[in-house]
Amino acid sequence: MKRKQPFTKDEFKAIYSQVPRLCVDLIVQTDQGVVLTLRQKNGYINQWHLPGGTVFYREGIPNAVIRLAQEELGIEVEIIGLAGYIDFPSEEKERGFGYSVSLVFICKPLSTDFKVDDQVSKVSFFKILPDNTVAEQKAIIEKVMENK
Repeated sequence: MKRKQPFTKDEFKAIYSQVPRLCVDLIVQTDQGVVLTLRQKNGYINQWHLPGGTVFYREGIPNAVIRLAQEELGIEVEIIGLAGYIDFPSEEKERGFGYSVSLVFICKPLSTDFKVDDQVSKVSFFKILPDNTVAEQKAIIEKVMENK
C-alpha cells in the first residue's frame, strides 16, 4: 500500500525545513507485545519505529490515527488513550531536514493481518525493545509497556 501524500517531496522539504511537523505515532499493544515496523526509506532506515506519520491540514487527530494505522499497517485500531508526545531532534540528521513533534496514542488492533506500506520492510511484536529502535520513541514505549 502506498501512503497518501498531500505534497510533492520538494514541497514537503520546503515546508518542514521552516516549521515543525505535527505527527501521530501509534503504540499498538497486543498480548504478543508492541507492534513496531522496520523502516526502509524516508529516514530512520533499518530502525524499528512506531507506526505513524503526518497529520494533514484540517484532519482530526483521531482520524489521522485511524488513517495511519490503515496506511502503514493495513489494519483498523481502537484508540485507547493518549500516552504523551515525542520531540524528534534527530530527524534533521536522519532526513537532512525537519523537526517533528508527535502525539503518541495507545491503540488496540482489531486484527493483526498486517499489510505494510512501502516505507516498511517488516512488522513484528516486541515485549523487549530491540537496540535499533528509534531513540526518541524508546522511553515512551517502555513507559507504556511497564504500565500495561
